[in-house]
Amino acid sequence: MGYGRYVLFRLANMFVVLILVTVISAALFYAAGEAFLWDLVMSHVNAEVSAYRQQYPTATEEEIRRFKQEREKFWMDYYGLTKPLWERVLTTTWNLMTFNFGKALQLRTPGGSDKVIDLILDRLPNTILLFTVGDLITMAIGIYLGMKAAKNVGSLLDRAISTFAMVTYSLPMWWTGMLMIMVFSYYIPNPFNPYEGLFPSGGILSPEVPPDPFLRFLDFLWHLTLPVTTLVLVSFGGWAYATRNIVLGTLQQDFVMAARAKGLPERKVLYGHVLRASSPAIATSVILSVIGSLGGAMISETVFNWPGMGNLAWMAIANMDFPVLLGWMYVTTLIWLLTLIVIDLIYGLLDPRVKVGIAVKGT
Repeated sequence: MGYGRYVLFRLANMFVVLILVTVISAALFYAAGEAFLWDLVMSHVNAEVSAYRQQYPTATEEEIRRFKQEREKFWMDYYGLTKPLWERVLTTTWNLMTFNFGKALQLRTPGGSDKVIDLILDRLPNTILLFTVGDLITMAIGIYLGMKAAKNVGSLLDRAISTFAMVTYSLPMWWTGMLMIMVFSYYIPNPFNPYEGLFPSGGILSPEVPPDPFLRFLDFLWHLTLPVTTLVLVSFGGWAYATRNIVLGTLQQDFVMAARAKGLPERKVLYGHVLRASSPAIATSVILSVIGSLGGAMISETVFNWPGMGNLAWMAIANMDFPVLLGWMYVTTLIWLLTLIVIDLIYGLLDPRVKVGIAVKGT
C-alpha cells in the first residue's frame, strides 16, 4: 500500500467511524429525551391556548379544542415527534454529516441566534484561546524541564520534578481553580483598585468593556491570566515527567553512544539527536493535548465562567438542549478523527521507518 492509498484508507475509516458515532449518539439522545420533547410540546401548546383564550374570550370549547389540536400537530412536526425513531435518527445523522446542525431548543448566542452552528462558532474561539495558549506554555516548560531532568538523572532537579509532577498531576484542575480564585480574586487585592481582587474571578471581559481596542485586549489578558496559570500549574509537571521518561529511553540507544564517542557536544547530542528521535512520541502527546482541549474542560470552564465549548456542553446538558449536544459531539469527534490522521502523516515525516513500513506492505 503506497503512502497516498494509505491516507485514503485512513480517511475512509474515519468516515465510517464518524457515521457510527453519530448514529449511536443520535439514537441515545432521542431515546432518552423523547419525554422531555413531549413536555416541551405541551408547554408551548398550553401557553398558546392560554393566549388564545385571552385574545378570543367568546371562543367556544370546540374552537379551543380544534386550535389546541392544530398547535399540537404543529409542534410535534417541528420537533419530529410524528416520525418513527429510526427515521429521526437517520435524518439527524444526515443533517450532521452535511453540517446542518439545526436550531437549539433553549440556548441562544449573545446576538440572539438560535442556530447551533452559531453557538459553536461563538464558543470555539474562546476555548482555543484559553486551552491552546495554556497547553503550549505547559508543553514548552514541561519539555524543557524534562530534557534537563533526563540529562541529569538522579540530580536534585530530577527528584524535584518527579515529586512535583506526582503532587500536581493528582490535583483536579477545577479544585485548584477554585483555590486560585479564592486567593487571587478575594484575598489579594488589586493595587490599583483595593475594592477588587488582583485578578477577576471569571468571565472573558469586564462588564464595562473598554472602547479602546488595546485596552480591551489588556482586559482580555487580565481575565485570561488566572485560568491559564491554573492550567499550567496543574499540568507542566506531568509533561516534564513524561518527557523525561521518553528521552531517558532514547539516551540508551546505540546511536546516542556513537554520537558521544565522536566527541559531539552534549547539547548537540541532546537537542540534535535525542530530541529528534523522541519527537514522534512527544509530537503525538502535543497534538492530542491541543486538539483535546478544543472540546473544552466542562467543569473548569464552568468554575471560571469561561464561555467556551465545555461551558456550552454543560449548559446544553442542564437545559436538555439535544441539538446543541449533538452538534458539540459531532464537531469534537470530527476534530479528533482528523487529528489522528494528521498524527499518522506527521509520523511519516518524523520517522522514515513509517514510510518504509507502508511501502513494504504495499509490495
